[in-house]
Amino acid sequence: MSPVIEDKNRLRKKMLEIRARLKPSLKKEYDLWVCQQLEQFIEEKRYKTIHAYLPMGKEINITPLLENLIAKGITVVTPKTLPKRKLENRVLISLTDIEKGVFGTTHPAKPQEYTGTFDLIIIPGLAFDNNNYRLGYGGGYYDNFLINHPESYKLGIFYTKQKVDNVPTESHDLPLDEILVKI
Repeated sequence: MSPVIEDKNRLRKKMLEIRARLKPSLKKEYDLWVCQQLEQFIEEKRYKTIHAYLPMGKEINITPLLENLIAKGITVVTPKTLPKRKLENRVLISLTDIEKGVFGTTHPAKPQEYTGTFDLIIIPGLAFDNNNYRLGYGGGYYDNFLINHPESYKLGIFYTKQKVDNVPTESHDLPLDEILVKI
């Protein structure tokens, strides 16, 4: 195993522990702040097609945002995790019509696949740095996905305590366009 992969694995473990220790009341408050900021950003930019994630575990809960976007007629697309580091992008019609996937993920139950472009891609992660690099869970799904969408604005969302001086990177890692974090 390369030193960079070892560094990534150590950092993942540390960040999962930090995130798990967030106080529920502060997490809820922060999550709502993120939703408000994202909704304002989307409205200001007049974005119409958003790729987002359905939260799992202790990730930032963006379900209030997703509900609001669907209600406004904005196309929301979320991924279904497939083998070989691939994502199938499905239109999210309702947060009640979802099913469980692999690795604790969920995705829209109705397979209305979306193959177009996205105005915005909202990306979760475990750590970020000042150069807008992110550390994910290590599956490489977002790396493979993002490289195929150079036209999309890529926005990572994180908790303040997930900031590090330097995210270990490999040649396939891409920086995001922006990190949304409350400092």
